[in-house]
Amino acid sequence: MTGLDLYSISRSVTKLRAVIPEDAFTAGILGSQRVGNGVVIDSAGLILTIGYLMTEATDVWLTSEDGREVAAHPLAYDQVTGFGLILPLQKLDVPPIPFGSSMDLRAGSEVHVVSAKDFAAPQEARVLARREFAGAWEYLLEEAIFTAPAHPHWSGAALVDNAGALVGLGSLLVHEVIAGEETNANMFVPIDLLKPILQSLKSTGRADRQPRPWLGVYAVELAGKVYVTGVVEGGPAQSADIREGDVISEVAQHQVGTLPEFYRRVWAVGPAGTGVPLTTVRGATQIHLNVRSVDRRDLFKRPQAH
Repeated sequence: MTGLDLYSISRSVTKLRAVIPEDAFTAGILGSQRVGNGVVIDSAGLILTIGYLMTEATDVWLTSEDGREVAAHPLAYDQVTGFGLILPLQKLDVPPIPFGSSMDLRAGSEVHVVSAKDFAAPQEARVLARREFAGAWEYLLEEAIFTAPAHPHWSGAALVDNAGALVGLGSLLVHEVIAGEETNANMFVPIDLLKPILQSLKSTGRADRQPRPWLGVYAVELAGKVYVTGVVEGGPAQSADIREGDVISEVAQHQVGTLPEFYRRVWAVGPAGTGVPLTTVRGATQIHLNVRSVDRRDLFKRPQAH
């Protein structure tokens, strides 16, 4: 065990509450009231959170150590990593958690999950695995961090190493199989993914890279096939008449059988706005489509300046 003062570190993790318009693009899926954690990462009080908490938010509130709600502005969201930045409009007067190196984590590493004090006490955990993670919503991480036991308030929670440094940010509750038994675990986004894009997120609100093409499909892989489980209303896939139950067999004449293959082939076609050639199978019918991709951000409501 370490002599880490986790309760002191937890001062730098704040409760975050976001309000999203009912007619926002993501409101139907993610809700119009979202609550989770934010982590103070610099001396100016900048808050790192998981992006789905603050996407399209018109109002964001942070709970200070003395219980006050402090207004904040949604500054940036990067869909590639899932990170979001929030700027408090009053000083929180708490120290930042320094960045560590998520590269140093491996299966068996001892870590600590720290949420806002309002939610839960700091919790010890261990890294189960470092591996690729593909989400059904056109999301892919090369080396996600999986930990157990699962924390009950994982959204935006800080993953801290034994030196008290920030090494990951809480994203999901997942199911893992350990010694033949299924158990709940958490997936964390590695903090190393933030370091190269932090400055551009702070200065421009987005990472300094071309936006990826987005199709608006939800998909799963099963027995070597990619199945469409849903399409986003108003998205490119719906416009192209892709339907739930379709099998996506090819992207740009390359066969795909897994979610990572599907996503990488789509992203390799070109930046957002590029037409993406897809072959789908519906029943016994093969359908060839050219889906006009978009930058997903273009469909979002913009946060209002305070």
